[in-house]
Amino acid sequence: MVLLNEETENFCKILHLWKKACNISVVNTEITNSIIKNDTIMKSMQQWLDEYGESHKNPTNKLIHWICVPAIFFCVLALFSEIPSDMLKNLFPAAYQPYIHWGTVVVILGLLFYLRISVTMFLGMAAVSSLCLYGIKVLNVWGVIPVWQIALIVFVAAWIGQFYGHKVEGKKPSFFKDLQFLMIGPAWLLGFIYKKIGISY
Repeated sequence: MVLLNEETENFCKILHLWKKACNISVVNTEITNSIIKNDTIMKSMQQWLDEYGESHKNPTNKLIHWICVPAIFFCVLALFSEIPSDMLKNLFPAAYQPYIHWGTVVVILGLLFYLRISVTMFLGMAAVSSLCLYGIKVLNVWGVIPVWQIALIVFVAAWIGQFYGHKVEGKKPSFFKDLQFLMIGPAWLLGFIYKKIGISY
């Protein structure tokens, strides 16, 4: 009987500790989800562009980014397009297959991000992305130099240009921010064009 009581007491202690651990886990998960939600999805388009603009104020750095950002965006899509994608292509009619590859998947994911925060920016980036996909198709048809070689050379050159721009600026985003800003950079440039022609985002 004494042994049974001890076992019951131990079991209750374990249950209490487990409940406590679960509560802590739930709280931590809620905090983490809240931080992620507030830091990414809940930002407006203007907040994203303002954050990007904080480290891109120097006129020389801005000029460099007008050249390098579109180049990097195009090259990222071009490099992804070179990953074997027969499985994807076979899902579509032959007429569409030159535009179907992993670069297209990256475009779709990016456009979903834009759609959540700004319809007008989504439409603008859809147009820019379509031009990039067409450019990749043209390079593939041209066929003199493999697309991945062109993309890699331009990508490296553009990143060197950006590093120089940030050196002139005296301020560089963190590595994690750099990865996020791969998507925001083209929209930041598009934002200037929108303001010039009076389109809100």
